[in-house]
Amino acid sequence: MENRIKELTSNAELLIANASDLNAINEVRVRFLGKSGELTAVLKGMRDVPVEQKPMIGKIVNEARDIITAMVEDKLAALTASSINSKLQSESIDITLSSKKCKKGGLHPCSIVVNEILNIFTNLGFQVKQGPEVETDFFNFQALNIPLDHPAREMQDTFYITDDLLLRTHTSPVQARTMMDSQPPIRIVNPGKVYRPDDDATHSPMFQQIEGLVVDKGITLCDLKGILETFAKTLFNEKTKTRLRPSFFPFTEPSVEVDVTCAVCGGKGCRICKGTGWIEILGAGIINPKVLDNCGIDSTIYSGFAFGFGIERITMIKYGVPDMRILFDNDNRFLKQFN
Repeated sequence: MENRIKELTSNAELLIANASDLNAINEVRVRFLGKSGELTAVLKGMRDVPVEQKPMIGKIVNEARDIITAMVEDKLAALTASSINSKLQSESIDITLSSKKCKKGGLHPCSIVVNEILNIFTNLGFQVKQGPEVETDFFNFQALNIPLDHPAREMQDTFYITDDLLLRTHTSPVQARTMMDSQPPIRIVNPGKVYRPDDDATHSPMFQQIEGLVVDKGITLCDLKGILETFAKTLFNEKTKTRLRPSFFPFTEPSVEVDVTCAVCGGKGCRICKGTGWIEILGAGIINPKVLDNCGIDSTIYSGFAFGFGIERITMIKYGVPDMRILFDNDNRFLKQFN
């Protein structure tokens, strides 16, 4: 029995030394140490060993098992290290190579313009207010001095949901809601989406507006002009000039259209301004006393002004975009120029 164990140990040592890969060493381990292995079979034969020899034979078997186990583990560690080193040599990476550049997203040009405009007005002391895009006829029209039979309704084609609910045609309802909820002094700007059934090179069925409102004692057209001049010079450049032309809006009286010198040619005349040197950017005016009274503000004590402009139009002017629909195409060749 003792000789048999020594022979198994020698055979195992030889096979382990000659094992060239992980599969081979695993086969040796199973052959000698597995449940049906040769050394396991010797242990099962212990029942035939005389009682007085069992302690000695048992000790020899355990020592043989420990020796074979240690040799297997050493060989396994050596083969594993060799395999790793081989992979490192064959699968090496040159870390000095430049990595692929990750494409980064950025803000849409309209979002850039919105942020710039809001920064300008908040620095002038305005608060930012927002309201619902689905509005009632009262807040969208009637509170702003546009009753049911008013011809100004024809100026604003409307998406009606019911007889009383509609997609707002401007952000002015936010101004009406603000005046009804608070008393002067009021100084707000209200950005948001608005909806009208138009779709061509200069119109979209959905577009963005920013409107402004100031209500206080002694507000005049000069205050409006001063605010808009500051806005235009900050948004475009210090050389930008503004001019006010008479116009009509039912919620302001007097009403004006506001032009600025073309940001592209500086007022000399180009294709963007159609050779005039001026570009219309917004409508404005002194708040109609009827609107103040409709909103619960005493028009004999307070006055104010309001203005509003389309974000897409300002973006087109600022960046020389010829067709509004380009802003909605999501063409990366266009968008990546802004980030």
